[in-house]
Amino acid sequence: MTTTELKPPIFLIGNYRSGTTIAQKLIGLHPDIVTWYEPKTVWLYADPARRHDEFGEIDATEKVARYIRGRFLEYQSRHGGRQIMENTPANVLRVPFVHEIFPEAIFLYITRNPFSYISSMELKWQRAKSFKGILRLLKMTPVTQIHYYAVDLAKQIISKRILRRKYTSIFGPRYNGIDRDLKEQEKLTVIARQWARGNRKAREDLARLGNSRVLSFRYEDLIQDPELVLRRIFDHCGLNCTDDIVRTAKEMIDPGRQQKWLRLDRKELTAIIPEVRDEMEFYRYEIPSLLR
Repeated sequence: MTTTELKPPIFLIGNYRSGTTIAQKLIGLHPDIVTWYEPKTVWLYADPARRHDEFGEIDATEKVARYIRGRFLEYQSRHGGRQIMENTPANVLRVPFVHEIFPEAIFLYITRNPFSYISSMELKWQRAKSFKGILRLLKMTPVTQIHYYAVDLAKQIISKRILRRKYTSIFGPRYNGIDRDLKEQEKLTVIARQWARGNRKAREDLARLGNSRVLSFRYEDLIQDPELVLRRIFDHCGLNCTDDIVRTAKEMIDPGRQQKWLRLDRKELTAIIPEVRDEMEFYRYEIPSLLR
């Protein structure tokens, strides 16, 4: 089916390891939705050499907007003309850029407890990108830009598989200044800043779009009461949430993943609380009694 008009995309804005993948899968249960999982290099088309992920309206030139919208229309056409629901976690740092390119878009925003996030991210920092992940990345990359990513991928593979270092060179949202912090700060501090800065920038930028444009929800609430949250999400997107979708969603959810952060050193976690405290208060997350 060839489509000549792009339907308003649904963008799930949320930090890495914050439940974006399961949320996307649940929303993707709707027959009129096709999900697009992390087309990272599509978003970086404006400046693939940039050392951070922060893009703004000024980066959304006519050429860039035409290219990115074209890729979305192409994806929509390849999937029967269904409405695209897209998730790229680094977009927490570039909401104005996304909105400038897609002023008609629908936005969803998900957050997760920072301690669960930090634990999950610390593990991800230890893993080199899989061969399957590398192929998926390169498949979406324009041939003229592949060299920008090849060097970083080679460094990661050498660091983990040859030098056997504990952590990769970088993983997750690259806030402006992360390269400096990696040289001067402990790894958990950097990860805490990824959570705090990404969440703060996303919520402030999304707030400027107005409440009618954005639906915010917490990962924990989605897991605890999937029917309530899913019906809110589908209503915001103008979609019907059937009982069959709710039933399937409940079967897909694993509620037993909330305490894995207890594996980390308590003193190290206590030390990074100043990095996350303000944002925790905004999202109604309490500091665990073990860390007080």
